[in-house]
Amino acid sequence: MNLLTKFPVGQYVYGNRSWLRIIDSRLKIIIVMIFLITPIWAGPIWRLSLVCSLLLITFLSLLPTRVWWRSLFLLSCLSLLIGCISILASADIQSLNGYLRNPNEIEVALENYKNWNILQIPSQKIWFMNFGPFNLSRKSLELGIKTSTLIFTVIQSVNLMLLSTLQEDIVWGLSWFLYPLRKIGLPINKWLFQLLIALRFIPLVQEEFQNLIKSASVRSINFQKLGFKKFFSVFLIFIERLFQNILLRIDQGAESLLSKKEINIKINRFRIFYPYGSLNVIVNTLSICFICIAIFLRKLYGAL
Repeated sequence: MNLLTKFPVGQYVYGNRSWLRIIDSRLKIIIVMIFLITPIWAGPIWRLSLVCSLLLITFLSLLPTRVWWRSLFLLSCLSLLIGCISILASADIQSLNGYLRNPNEIEVALENYKNWNILQIPSQKIWFMNFGPFNLSRKSLELGIKTSTLIFTVIQSVNLMLLSTLQEDIVWGLSWFLYPLRKIGLPINKWLFQLLIALRFIPLVQEEFQNLIKSASVRSINFQKLGFKKFFSVFLIFIERLFQNILLRIDQGAESLLSKKEINIKINRFRIFYPYGSLNVIVNTLSICFICIAIFLRKLYGAL
């Protein structure tokens, strides 16, 4: 299995079909920041709407299906798993209104206690083990929604931008936003060059991980017969080998950079000029409208 083609996470996919490619990189960065920042102190309705909008953008992006469906499926499963764990871990959190402060509040407290729990499962005995009681409150459900949607929006929004935007174009867009900091003497070009190297390094990590999987499959290791201790030791050996290979790649890249006496970094060279046309104007105009509508809706419906 080739992970680089089946799971191209964080890698630019060449092609001209998707309309996401012709959006200006500065607008893409703003849209991604909306998906990253607006969930902070937002309610579950806004978080779920961000997830739905990301799914809609993914399905209508015209990117090849083989590029995103596996990663989207795994990310959805991971988000649901973490959300369920959050719900189960906080399922017994009771309402603050459930504590009685004086006898005059008994009826109100009992009514709030009944309305607080969404699902109540009494204690049950299965064989020799007791399970329950289990109380699913609104707060635990909201916590599960917040954790699962946050993981999904952060990873999927960044992944969509990396799939449809060249690394150089992203670096140039960031340099445009950070231009005022360059005036006060901060080494913006150096930092952005390091970011570009880090983005270029993502496929190398996936390649090393793929090589380790192939080496394990060639050796036909039967993990079921190893036992827990031997399995854990073999797993640690693979992890150690993975980091050794990654650090070796880093060392080789550092030596190639140090071999040059002077590195002249010009971020303006990284800008990608797309052919001007009516489709570019329409797509970028709609992107600006999407940004304005998202900010307006966040102000109206995004509060807790």
